[in-house]
Amino acid sequence: MPSRFPRLPHSPRTAHALAGLLAGAGVAHAAVPRLFDQIVPRSLPGSPRTWTYLSGAAELGLAAAVAHPATRRLGGYAAAGLFVAVFPANVRMARDWRDRSAPLRAAAYGRLPLQAPLVWWALRVARDAER
Repeated sequence: MPSRFPRLPHSPRTAHALAGLLAGAGVAHAAVPRLFDQIVPRSLPGSPRTWTYLSGAAELGLAAAVAHPATRRLGGYAAAGLFVAVFPANVRMARDWRDRSAPLRAAAYGRLPLQAPLVWWALRVARDAER
């Protein structure tokens, strides 16, 4: 059955690049949590800082899972789920930043369509790990 996803070269570099992106995001959550606190949906219970640290820890854990061949398949699928789960925070950021400067607005709105390729990338990594 043909795949609906474009073919990528089967290479651990693709998975390692995704792991690097996830690790960088996880470190950023710890290094500059205030930026992430601002976009945590207020409908979530508890402190925004708690959600910031939890999501950063999840990204670091997923980075490790994607980087390791034995856990890459599960890590890829879980990363795709995380990218879908954080979409509401990106929507909130775009909505909250609509009165900011043009470059900040562009960054906030630019994040929205980037979620789809991130989901696709994570799914591709997971499916490549099945071979």
